[in-house]
Amino acid sequence: MKKIENLSYVTQSKPHYEILDGLRGVAAIMILIYHILETHTIFTDKNLIIGHGYLAVDFFFVLSGFVIGYAYDDRWGKMNFKTFIKRRLFRLHPMVIFGMLFGAILFYFGASEAFPLVAGTPVWKMLFYLLLGMLLIPTPPSADIRGWEEMHTLDAPAWSLFFEYIANILYALFIRRFSKIALAVLVFLSACATVYLTVFARGDVSGGWSFNVEHLSIGFTRLFYPFFAGLLLYRLGKLTHVKNAFLWCSLLLIAVFVVPHIGAKEHSWMNGLYEAAMIIIVFPFIVYLGASSTVKGKYASKLCKFLGDISYPVYLVNYPLIYVYTGWIKDTGYTFAQALPQALMVFVGTLVISYAALKLYDEPIRKWLKRF
Repeated sequence: MKKIENLSYVTQSKPHYEILDGLRGVAAIMILIYHILETHTIFTDKNLIIGHGYLAVDFFFVLSGFVIGYAYDDRWGKMNFKTFIKRRLFRLHPMVIFGMLFGAILFYFGASEAFPLVAGTPVWKMLFYLLLGMLLIPTPPSADIRGWEEMHTLDAPAWSLFFEYIANILYALFIRRFSKIALAVLVFLSACATVYLTVFARGDVSGGWSFNVEHLSIGFTRLFYPFFAGLLLYRLGKLTHVKNAFLWCSLLLIAVFVVPHIGAKEHSWMNGLYEAAMIIIVFPFIVYLGASSTVKGKYASKLCKFLGDISYPVYLVNYPLIYVYTGWIKDTGYTFAQALPQALMVFVGTLVISYAALKLYDEPIRKWLKRF
């Protein structure tokens, strides 16, 4: 494989990594499918699930760390902490607000046995939680208004944005100054924490969405290794050219997600070992391969761009629709086969609404915010 330039040197134009954009979209679509199937796993079809779809969050964190290093490592001195935070808010927060508003609009449509607290929640209280959600302020389980004890009850996936913001702040305040050796030590210790969580403590990394001690510890563990491993991967620099990288990376990523849960409950360490290996080794390797090449051909480039553009809206738009779908499945008891038309509606509807939100809201808002 032919060696290419050291990526510690960043050109003035800073072109996008098209393959990484495309992989972000693949992961977002897989987590959408996972959420649809997860509904049936809870209530009807016990074996119907993409076994490790929730690991998409950990993959997103690796991507984020790599991209943060690429986009900002060489800008300090020309850019201060305030400017960095402003740029990150302008990039991430408009869709957070949209996701919360969308969740608020659909909140009462999810009233069902699955969500016992929805019907009794007064409008003023829901609106108060909308305000907290738009500010990304987490709420404890004791303040739950849905029944699932989520820190962001109108749009649960926002929990990972809560941790993403923390990672960005830590990077800007301290970790951007770390040498490669210091960063490697942090990444090693974080990997040890990941192994402890998955192999010895829990058997999986599923968690982080509730504002209590248990979930916060899971969330920080899920954040630290992937995000800062992605940053270290960027700083190590030397990449190689890989042919058809987008295809192979996509297939590998999908394979990681679809593997069923491994081992019985009494042997949960087996599943934990699998998840630790995926997070610590395979996800950085996929990002490495994806960053090592470019797509060839107009249509492949357009596909990667589309997937990258739509990935973030899909992540924040899908769950308000999933809430409604979940409530309907709980009340009807439909299997996936019976609910296939409605499941397809959720899938297609998420993509359509996400694309509309991107073009009619997110991109215009971000363009306007660049004036400030």
